[in-house]
Amino acid sequence: MFTRRVVTLLAALVLAVSAAALWSAEGDGRDGDTDTNVVAASGAEAGAQDASAPKKKGGGFFRIFKAPFKAVEHLFGKGDSKLARMSEKDASRFESVAVVRVEDNTTARKQAAGDEDQSAQGCLARGRALLEEGRLNEAIAELSRAASLDPRLSQAHSLLAVAYDQKGLHDRAKESYARAVDVNGRDPEALNNLGYSLYLNGNYRAAVDKLKRAARLAPADARVLNNLALAEARLGKYDDAYRSFARAGGEFTGHSNVAALLIRVGRDDKAVEHLEAARRLQPASANVLRQLAELYERTGDKAKADDARQALRDADARQPALAASGGQ
Repeated sequence: MFTRRVVTLLAALVLAVSAAALWSAEGDGRDGDTDTNVVAASGAEAGAQDASAPKKKGGGFFRIFKAPFKAVEHLFGKGDSKLARMSEKDASRFESVAVVRVEDNTTARKQAAGDEDQSAQGCLARGRALLEEGRLNEAIAELSRAASLDPRLSQAHSLLAVAYDQKGLHDRAKESYARAVDVNGRDPEALNNLGYSLYLNGNYRAAVDKLKRAARLAPADARVLNNLALAEARLGKYDDAYRSFARAGGEFTGHSNVAALLIRVGRDDKAVEHLEAARRLQPASANVLRQLAELYERTGDKAKADDARQALRDADARQPALAASGGQ
């Protein structure tokens, strides 16, 4: 009886502490670089290519209550936490995986299927799919095989680097990014992923250099252009950042994104200029009007703040009429 009470109290303590820690760390409810998340709110694509972040199972509030239960599982010895973690030693083991299959009469033979292609391209395709699903350990195994089978396959090195970055093995990621670019210096995906990694690690000038090269090779790639804009903004080159954002998503999105980044660093005066330009392009944008009202209020321009709020009310009042008329 006493042991059961102790275990129950420990479980309750883990739940309370974990929930409090997660609540305080939630922030805006999204992981990763804050500026990337800011521009992503406008629908802009940014980040590494062909490596979607793991799909989230619910919102921040749900995760607050899900994670403590996982902690309780570990407390009672349930689950296999080793499957979710990988050390440098593990990574070395993946990279040395043999590419020769050994079969004897005790080996269960799998049925031939499309996903059993053991060529470099087959391993690359499986690794890419696993990476997009967030199954990083398995993705690293497949992409390592692809790179071993065909060392000149730049995409394998590039995506392997993305997987290492997501696992926190940044030194290994840097090596794989460098290999990808060495193999094919004209691969915009490899240059983009290397540039974004440099950006995340604070090496903004080198990031701009790689991302500009990627943009020259893929001038219509919105993800490359948005990453370039993020790096330019970190260097304080907001005019360049605007031009890159505008190339990626149009003038309105360019002004809106730069304004959001300027607000984050306390440059309210310059943010107002970009928001006013965005308002001229889309006078009824609720998001722009709302931000302008707040900034005008903060800078003491009450008349303009009142004007922006009135315009926002007028825009809101027109929405039901527009919906009823089918947007005409």
